[in-house]
Amino acid sequence: MAYMTRMVIDAPGRPLRLTTSQIPEPIGTDVLIKVAACGVCRTDLHVADGEITARYPVVPGHEIVGRVIAVGPGSTHLDIGDRVGVPWLGRTCGICPYCRSGHENLCDQPTFTGATRDGGYASHVLADSRFCLPIPPAYDDAEAAPLLCAGLIGYRSLVMAGQGKAIGLYGFGAAAHIIAQVAVWQGRAVYAFTRPGDRQAQDFALKLGCRWAGGSDEPAPEPLDAAIIFAAVGALVPIALKAVRKGGRVVCAGIHMSDIPSFPYADLWGERSILSVANLTREDGLVFLDIAPKVPVRTSVTRFKLEEANEALAAVREGRLEGAAVLIP
Repeated sequence: MAYMTRMVIDAPGRPLRLTTSQIPEPIGTDVLIKVAACGVCRTDLHVADGEITARYPVVPGHEIVGRVIAVGPGSTHLDIGDRVGVPWLGRTCGICPYCRSGHENLCDQPTFTGATRDGGYASHVLADSRFCLPIPPAYDDAEAAPLLCAGLIGYRSLVMAGQGKAIGLYGFGAAAHIIAQVAVWQGRAVYAFTRPGDRQAQDFALKLGCRWAGGSDEPAPEPLDAAIIFAAVGALVPIALKAVRKGGRVVCAGIHMSDIPSFPYADLWGERSILSVANLTREDGLVFLDIAPKVPVRTSVTRFKLEEANEALAAVREGRLEGAAVLIP
């Protein structure tokens, strides 16, 4: 009998616990993947804190890179040995109005990797083969992991921000450090807004090609065409609204955000808009993973052992990392 190791959240507010369990056999369209790397995402903190819907106990992690070692009878396009990525969107119903109209990210009955099905903080994981994504060969396992959520959600947010040339990024962590590179490659002027006084993050943003970097308490150097908020801080929404020009957009990229304080209607007037980004589609994944090596996007990662998952989450929570944290089983 073969066993796997995994880090489990038993209930919100509790630290992750290292456990072992029997390695499962894939059924239906699932494949069994030996995990090579799994990124640590801020969404994992929301799962750990009970701020979004999850089932407990659960193994978090949805930026998974690994190799297929067993294939379920319903899987038709993956073979043993294939290197794949497993993103947040784990499965959709395929029959609701959203799925039928090309908006599977809004599915009424979705399954989410690392929240409502076990994720990649483990040596092995089951994943629906239909929702696995090909990993560009230009990236090693750890470098590729952040592309699967920080990159994908960042890219969807950038698309929703529109074609404007002046883009503000509020919160310069895993997602912003990836999408800033894409926006610069597209010829946009990127302005990075960090925690006030965080010179390390500001210097990092400038090295990646941002035109300006400063604290979120500082005014934008020019009116922005759009702002993307990656930090889970609702108070940034009124600040970003004041920074965008008439007709500008504020895109809230997180799955969870603290309450947005009230603000004068005058700050929204002038056909400004506030949008949210919900999950991703498989098409988002295919498009972004084709673009990433052309930029080329370079991910900055700090590697942790699987059993150091609590330390990695703490580093993400406190903003101590340049780029992304990645667990290596």
